[in-house]
Amino acid sequence: MLVNGLYLTLLIGPSVPIPAPPPVLEALQSVQVNTSGDRSGFQLTFTVGKNSLLQLALLPAGFFDPIVTRVIIIATLNGIPNVLIDGFVTRQEIQPSNEAGKSTLTITGEDLTVAMDLLQVTLMYPAMPDIAQINLILAKYAYLGVVPVVLPPFISTVRTPVDGWITQTDTDLQHIRSLASQNGYVFYIEPGPLPAQSIAYFGPDIRVPLPQAALSVNMDAHTNVESLSFSLNGLQKQIEIINVLDPVTGRVPIPVPMPDINIFKPPLGARPTPPAKVVFDHTSAALPVEEALKHAIARGVQSWAAITGNGSLNVLRYGQILRARTLVGVRGAGLAYDGLYYVDSVTHNIKQGEYKQSFNLSRDGLVSNTPVVMA
Repeated sequence: MLVNGLYLTLLIGPSVPIPAPPPVLEALQSVQVNTSGDRSGFQLTFTVGKNSLLQLALLPAGFFDPIVTRVIIIATLNGIPNVLIDGFVTRQEIQPSNEAGKSTLTITGEDLTVAMDLLQVTLMYPAMPDIAQINLILAKYAYLGVVPVVLPPFISTVRTPVDGWITQTDTDLQHIRSLASQNGYVFYIEPGPLPAQSIAYFGPDIRVPLPQAALSVNMDAHTNVESLSFSLNGLQKQIEIINVLDPVTGRVPIPVPMPDINIFKPPLGARPTPPAKVVFDHTSAALPVEEALKHAIARGVQSWAAITGNGSLNVLRYGQILRARTLVGVRGAGLAYDGLYYVDSVTHNIKQGEYKQSFNLSRDGLVSNTPVVMA
């Protein structure tokens, strides 16, 4: 137990991790978990001595060996378990010290996507649309508890064997992310809701519509964050112009400006920031009609958030664990910056008796377009 109502569970081991033995938990000094848009990671820091079990037995026996050692970190707050990370160890570092009790062992790892990025293969997909390729690849990782949630692209293109076929020449992760980029989608693995179970999501970047409890700053007794700041970058947004060949001759390029509003991430501010840059994309004109349409849709769902925010909070003061890839409200920052924001990334910093989070927020536009936020 870290503090009243807050428990930390560490599962570690090859393939199917089990609860860490008491000597490992006793030596655990700090835990850091970073959750961002497409990949997550963790770092465990242990105190080691000359006669510690970690130094004499566990390290030589391969207890923390990279790639084969799986780690699951669960934080239970007010009786509700939250799986923070499920991944594999990728690196270990030991730092001996001349001072007693100062030697440390640091274990670094990444989420389950690292298992998809190890083997480069050459594989053909004849007459298979993108969604079939994704499901076929993700089926290989069912043994890790990965459940695929794959949404079909807006435009489905299938090549007949006579016209050729798609050939994968890189890793599974690189191929999936290439398909995601072509369709304007995202791909990530979300740990939980149960230990050793994860959701592999391939689809549009849709944030959960129900916001989390508001981040309150400069509100006296209602303040629940330690720090919070915002910035507006006037050069962040841009208008992209693609070229489409005229339907009559098929030779004359027609410039078509793409809208700067993402239908899946609408502006959360009443005063959207006007684009300051104009860029041209000259690659779409040479594509077939279906591919050009897919390319245009992928460009259209991109968004550039001109307003970014960052801060830190104490989880016990906040009352819950702030999650990434969702919405959160902000109060007390002033009329221009109050309102809803997208949570882009969250870093969990856990020590004995302490659980803090640092976070990054984003949105486009000043002045909230919602009258209130959920406290």
